[in-house]
Amino acid sequence: MEDNRGAGVLLHPTSFPGSNGIGELGEEALLILDWIHDAGLSLWQILPLGPTGYGDSPYACFSAFAGNPLLISLDSLVQDGWLTGDDLDALKKLPHECVDYGAVITGKNRLLDKAYHNWQMKVSSDAKEEFYSFCQNQSSWLTDFALFMALKKFNDGKVWSQWIPEHRDHNPDSMNTVRRELREKVEREQWLQYTFFQQWEKIRSYANGLNIQIIGDMPIFVAYDSADVWANRHLFNLDEKGNSTVVAGVPPDYFSKTGQLWGNPLYNWKAHEQEGFYWWKDRIRSTLKLVDQVRIDHFRGFDSYWEIPAEEETAVNGKWIDNEYGAKLFETLHLEMGDLPLIAEDLGDLSYGHTQELRKKFDLPGMKILQFAFGGDATNPYLPHNIETDCVIYTGTHDNNTTAGWWKETTDSKIRKHLTDYIGHKVSDPNEELLRIAYSSTAVFAITPMQDLLGLGSEGMMNQPGKAYGNWSWRLDQNLLTEELAEQMKNLAVLYGRMPGVDKQG
Repeated sequence: MEDNRGAGVLLHPTSFPGSNGIGELGEEALLILDWIHDAGLSLWQILPLGPTGYGDSPYACFSAFAGNPLLISLDSLVQDGWLTGDDLDALKKLPHECVDYGAVITGKNRLLDKAYHNWQMKVSSDAKEEFYSFCQNQSSWLTDFALFMALKKFNDGKVWSQWIPEHRDHNPDSMNTVRRELREKVEREQWLQYTFFQQWEKIRSYANGLNIQIIGDMPIFVAYDSADVWANRHLFNLDEKGNSTVVAGVPPDYFSKTGQLWGNPLYNWKAHEQEGFYWWKDRIRSTLKLVDQVRIDHFRGFDSYWEIPAEEETAVNGKWIDNEYGAKLFETLHLEMGDLPLIAEDLGDLSYGHTQELRKKFDLPGMKILQFAFGGDATNPYLPHNIETDCVIYTGTHDNNTTAGWWKETTDSKIRKHLTDYIGHKVSDPNEELLRIAYSSTAVFAITPMQDLLGLGSEGMMNQPGKAYGNWSWRLDQNLLTEELAEQMKNLAVLYGRMPGVDKQG
């Protein structure tokens, strides 16, 4: 990472304002980017963009390569002629302040079906050739993904391991037969990806034109119920019927007394090495076609990971496994792809293993969270006086309470006293205090969740780890993005040398 100080905001596209029940990749996104630019911010961080499944989590997607069709701008499809304005009336009745995923999924998929059929009937031959070219260029993942989604609907939404053997086992001859039988359903999935990628490219180009870089997010693990696992069973620790033998998670920690049982299948790292880490290289390349930098979630898994027997109901009875292949993977990536714009999420208890050594060996910046900094002593690694320049500092992340909610709800008097003593005066506005600490730190990047820029309380939380339902639904009120707030943010960026193109001496 270049030593070029910057500031940014964490805001996932599902949280964009708009009238269609969920944030979309249309005009509202461009208005948000305009405000980000006016606020002196040069970084926009997002969560994973993939198609979400059970629980609506962007960290449990049906594909590590595909985009989420729920983000497709329906207004843009109206402009393209595939829908009419009247088609959108039902969605406009949905809540604007949050995402009602059940209603959005039902209503939006109905309209995406209609748009696809209208496209089939009206599209020009040149445009269809462009679509076929996209399918060919993305065939390394799109062929299997489109078939997986078509088969999932054919099998009433069941997890792939519960499909009939001809569908479950990904036999090439059977797949060719099924692909012919479900041709239109497969093409629909391909068209949705074609449309998503077209719309996303406009958003990225607009952001880059404003000198805003996009930081994407790559979960180290993939969902069990995904095209990635279904089509590449040999790359994961599964039994002969495709069931996981061991799964991922983390031991008891700050967030949960019983740990977190994620349930993701663990990798068969030896098989990845034997294939030259092809799947990983393809994944990194594909992600960097969508974003400018990539945060790797749970980076420590490349050094050591918490292995839990698949039959366990909590993460307590797991064990640490040393990953001898992580360094080999990054050596391969470096040799074939050069220095990569990656950020290592290195949070949590790292007393086991050598995560920091691995991160530093490949010159990857880490992460620091200010909500974790207070309540201990002067050696806390998250305190600004202890952090390294080569890191990204956050007030909190999508897994934290908002800063206002954190301060209001904390009952630890040590935290309150420590922050008060650290800044030298009574805490009147925790958002402003942590924001100034982040901006004034030596960290190369300072990133703040949009909820903290707005000073929202716990009602603005994006995710509560360990809670299976009701997450990921927060949406932004466009009216809160005022010119006054943008000017305040811009002044802070200038003051602390984080404003692009501004003389940092003056």
